Amino acid sequence: MMSNRNNYTAKMTLKKQNRSAAGLVSERFPYVSDIIIHMTYYQKGPNPVLMLRTVNVFPSSYAYFKMDCMIKDCDGGGFDLTPVIAEMVKTHKKVKKGSLVCHGKTDYHSHEHASIDYDIMIKYNKKSERHRDKLHI
Repeated sequence: MMSNRNNYTAKMTLKKQNRSAAGLVSERFPYVSDIIIHMTYYQKGPNPVLMLRTVNVFPSSYAYFKMDCMIKDCDGGGFDLTPVIAEMVKTHKKVKKGSLVCHGKTDYHSHEHASIDYDIMIKYNKKSERHRDKLHI
């Protein structure tokens, strides 16, 4: 029992460090005013829809976009939306839909035991629009 508590504490400490290391959205993506991430979590089995989730991200939020796998005992899994969001901002894209599969390990489930469908919407500051116009992008 104590080992599980220590593992949980270590995981939470690491997650907190990773969030802090990611920096704030306002620092990493200064032209972004708002990010909305809609996700549908799926699991293998007779009731595939595990959860619907919406995450609102603001300039004051951490620029940490790794979502945990919702399957109990999944180790090392999750869904990292960081490259998706970084590419969207780089290309000034406003909407993107896609899917990711969890590659974590668990004793009780298959290798591809969970997945998500995501729909990401990014709103940019007005300054960003003017900056793009000046660059003729």
